[in-house]
Amino acid sequence: MTQSVDFSRHFLMAMHGLVGGDLAGTVIYVCEHSERGALGLVINRPTDLTVANLLEKVELESTNPEVSRIPVYYGGPVQTDRGFVLHKPAMNYSSSIHLSQDMALTTSRDVLQAIAKVDGPQDMLVALGYAGWGAGQLEQEMAQNSWLSVLAEDEIIFDTEPEARYPAAMRLLGIDPAMLAGSAGHA
Repeated sequence: MTQSVDFSRHFLMAMHGLVGGDLAGTVIYVCEHSERGALGLVINRPTDLTVANLLEKVELESTNPEVSRIPVYYGGPVQTDRGFVLHKPAMNYSSSIHLSQDMALTTSRDVLQAIAKVDGPQDMLVALGYAGWGAGQLEQEMAQNSWLSVLAEDEIIFDTEPEARYPAAMRLLGIDPAMLAGSAGHA
């Protein structure tokens, strides 16, 4: 199967009434999309857990006073015990995937060690779990109009309040989310 559209570095916005469960109302940043499937992180669902709490759980002592204010996000329903750090700049950690020239996704402990010592990335989103699709699954969901997609803007991930990210991503398409209907009609 030849893939005609690569949704890497795009936002996916869940369509009301078509995407349910844990992903209803989410904005997902697609980190990777290939013929094997896709991986993304929900960017608009902060949890009650802070990065300070996470550092304690993984037994890292922190000298960074900011970590108590940084939320950990629900990244998606897959492997919710696994941590992901979406960050800028794209520094080289043990297990980083460079998503663009200046952004990376890291899953190794060394990024958390750097964050704990105030030596981590300037912009970051820390998440537990991810949203994943098997081969052809995302394309099928897109064909069913379950998601809207638009090229992502880093400012929405790193500089916009979590509750404003869905409407901000929709505005990139020129859409007012309040005007969306939950289902489509037939003529």
